[in-house]
Amino acid sequence: MNVKVENIEKNVVQLEIVVDAAKFEEGLRKAFAKNASRFNVPGFRRGKAPRKIVERYYGAEVLYEDAFNIVCPEAYDEAISSNNIQPVDRPESDIKQIGQGQDLIFTAKLTVKPEVELGQYMGVEVNKVEVNVTDEDVENEIKRTAERNSRIIDIDDRPLQENDIAVIDFEGFIDGVAFEGGKAENYELTIGSGTFIPGFEDQLIGRNKGDEVDVNVTFPEDYHNKDVAGKPALFKVKINGIKVKELPVIDDEFAKDVSEFDTLEEYKEDVRKKLIKNAEHMAEHELQDNVVAKVVENATVDIPKVMVERHIDNLVSDFDLRLRYQGLDLNKYMEIMGMDTDTFRGQFAQRAENDVKTQLVLEKISKVENVEVTEEEVDNEIKTMAENYRQDVEEFKKHLHDDDIEYIKDNLVMRKTVDLLVKNAKIV
Repeated sequence: MNVKVENIEKNVVQLEIVVDAAKFEEGLRKAFAKNASRFNVPGFRRGKAPRKIVERYYGAEVLYEDAFNIVCPEAYDEAISSNNIQPVDRPESDIKQIGQGQDLIFTAKLTVKPEVELGQYMGVEVNKVEVNVTDEDVENEIKRTAERNSRIIDIDDRPLQENDIAVIDFEGFIDGVAFEGGKAENYELTIGSGTFIPGFEDQLIGRNKGDEVDVNVTFPEDYHNKDVAGKPALFKVKINGIKVKELPVIDDEFAKDVSEFDTLEEYKEDVRKKLIKNAEHMAEHELQDNVVAKVVENATVDIPKVMVERHIDNLVSDFDLRLRYQGLDLNKYMEIMGMDTDTFRGQFAQRAENDVKTQLVLEKISKVENVEVTEEEVDNEIKTMAENYRQDVEEFKKHLHDDDIEYIKDNLVMRKTVDLLVKNAKIV
């Protein structure tokens, strides 16, 4: 097999691949064996006619497409491997010569991974990330725990107040006509949460259980539903109930209930330690992000558009998956937000470009600095993953494919590269 490589534009190459006639003949034989049963030639039982007869009856080119599809992938893989080419998208193929007894000649036009020009990456200067946990932080964390341990009680002897939970039926009308999505029953609305349209919650304050209230509001001009944006609306509301969140008293008894400590002071000290540990962990990650951002900023790379688009595809798929866990889908979300596909994808463009550039720069540095991982490091990572999934290590390994192992190795190389950059950075 012969291969000619031509750079036709930046980050785009064209390969002219010549597969010898004998190899193509092998592809023809495989194509005939694969398709023999579908050929129906007079005088022969279906699928029993010899290849020469089939080619005479249907035409010699009847097997060319399948033979090309059999021969092409192997030839293409060998061509990019032997020429150390790293494609980032599927190639555009074009057949130049094909036929029995002839060499197969085809071209493959492909976008390749761009070259990265590194700037300063060792000794970049970044600001130290301070860790500061205050008494207020501790108190707020304890209040959040108290919130989680609160109980909801019904109120019957007073009107609705700020921070109460109103249990309401409502239906919205614009110009006397009910609109889609403007109706619900036994909806629990926390007064003062700002969940509903501005002015809605205020008009319920002072009302009692059983009251029916006409609430007049105007939808904001930038409201996500364009059909009602900027329009005045009337909501007919019935207050079915009033609830209040009763918080526990924060004292020694509370500490005993929510922790293994006997006193509030002991509990507070434990909360402080945990907050400090968490803050240190976050500061470490922020420092890593800042160092990598500086290194990436110093580098130059012309990123092919297709790499950004493919990464946007991945980000959109992840977003869609999260929506499905919440019982939504992407089309419904875009409808609610008043977005078309291009606008939605556009939200991810800058992030995708940054992600791709970061990946390319770190890959380049790992090669320049010869960052490698040992089998022991890979085994330890697999062990950690198995523990996280609460699986036996050997059983977990049985489900790992070669691609999975390579993915684990690549992630470890990236982590070691980031550690190297942080270790050599100037923290001021």
